[in-house]
Amino acid sequence: MPEPVVIGTRGSPLALWQAEWVRTALKRHFPATPVELKIIKTQGDKILDVPLAKVGGKGLFVKEIEEALIDGRVDLAVHSMKDMPAEVPEGLAIGAVPEREDPSDVLISRGGRPLAALPLGSRIGTSSLRRAAQLLHHRPDLIIVPLRGNLDTRLRKLDTDALEAVVLAAAGVRRLGLAQRISEHLDAELMLPAVGQGALCIEIRRADTRIAPMAAALDHPAARAAVTGERAFLRRLEGGCQVPIAGYATVAAGRIRITGLVADVDGSAVIRHCLSGPAEAAELLGIELAEVLLGRGAKRLLSKLTATLS
Repeated sequence: MPEPVVIGTRGSPLALWQAEWVRTALKRHFPATPVELKIIKTQGDKILDVPLAKVGGKGLFVKEIEEALIDGRVDLAVHSMKDMPAEVPEGLAIGAVPEREDPSDVLISRGGRPLAALPLGSRIGTSSLRRAAQLLHHRPDLIIVPLRGNLDTRLRKLDTDALEAVVLAAAGVRRLGLAQRISEHLDAELMLPAVGQGALCIEIRRADTRIAPMAAALDHPAARAAVTGERAFLRRLEGGCQVPIAGYATVAAGRIRITGLVADVDGSAVIRHCLSGPAEAAELLGIELAEVLLGRGAKRLLSKLTATLS
């Protein structure tokens, strides 16, 4: 019997759904190979009473899993791409980006009301500065309430914390079979998604010749090109998970269209731009987009936020 493939994953319901999806996909391509899951608790899972912006950057939900990958305790890791730092550690690589789920953000509200129908001064729960900044830019009257925990925990807080609504990633809501709870899909013009949102990251050891072709069987070229452009944009801005940066790319007919945004945390200033070009130039376009935003004042906004959080 072939040697088992061990998948490293967080233990939240959504993370386990994602890891199970990868396990099923691997079994479909390589039916003779056993595939096992290993649950690893990350720092982001342990610190639940502090806003993410005050705890650290994107590595909060991946660092311990990457350490297990580096030292051989697991053979590949499954992450939400939006949790991935802009730089992958030495010796590791993104082995596959499967086909992307809906990348948008959704509003789940009391009574199913859309954002425009929420009362003046409504309390909205979100753990994301990106979401908060764009909500406040659109509706400065809203009161943003920091919200931590797994998706089901955040939905429960809609009642327990006297919130009018919460904003979540559509992908997680759909993957957990909760699409019927969605009150409104927030259009990208109003709420530009996070870099990598809706995409999975299958991370491997760069030199692992056994696992690399197995991971590659799950790769979706258009999703990979889109995510490559978005991540290049983020990397050039040196942005972490908890800064008001958004980036979203689409790929069609060999062309990529990528939109980037940097905002002040209170939504008072938003800098946004869009570029398009050949899909094979995704990384260069992402970098160029970042340069455009930096030239239009994004550097000042990001420096201001860094000083606020330090």
